[in-house]
Amino acid sequence: MTDPPGRPPDEPDQPGEAPRADVSHREPAPDTPPYENLPYENLPDENPPDENPPDENPPDEPPEDAVTATTLTRPPLSPAARVLLERSRAGLLAAAASRTCSERYQAAHMSALRAAAAVLAVRGRPGSRGGPRSVWEVLPRIAPEMGEWASFFAATATRRAAVETGRGAAVTPREADDLLRDAEAFHHVVEASFGLPYQQVLPGAYPACI
Repeated sequence: MTDPPGRPPDEPDQPGEAPRADVSHREPAPDTPPYENLPYENLPDENPPDENPPDENPPDEPPEDAVTATTLTRPPLSPAARVLLERSRAGLLAAAASRTCSERYQAAHMSALRAAAAVLAVRGRPGSRGGPRSVWEVLPRIAPEMGEWASFFAATATRRAAVETGRGAAVTPREADDLLRDAEAFHHVVEASFGLPYQQVLPGAYPACI
């Protein structure tokens, strides 16, 4: 029996026979997610995980919970401490610009005093029954690592007071310059104790004092 003209070869001979399925557009495989074209925020939670997830802690980056003991115990830097540090820096620059040795000596010592006061502003003053104490007496109690600096500047405080009142011997250029360098070194020690980066204060050269 031949097919009538114009009839497709695969058309069923009998009217009740079901037509063949069109396989030109196949359904996705069972393991293929049917939501490739959905917006990212609409993806379901059961999205399969990546077989090769990125390393949460690459070798060149420390883990987030790797916090040193210094970071855990370091108090936050208060606004008052920041102001005192800025005044300490300004005092160093003023001392370097001073033309008289007495002015340089006084300005350098005051700069160190403000840096020490910044430490007290952060760590607090210990309780005392003996009344007010000087910064240099309190500093070793709250920052023992700065005890030698406190002893040094406590000794030079007497000389500074004498210079302010015009008593005692005149300050020599070497004394003024040495104290200025010491005050700058102490300023950096205080900054380091706060976890601040090193920033040079004094210029490479400054005018000599007389």
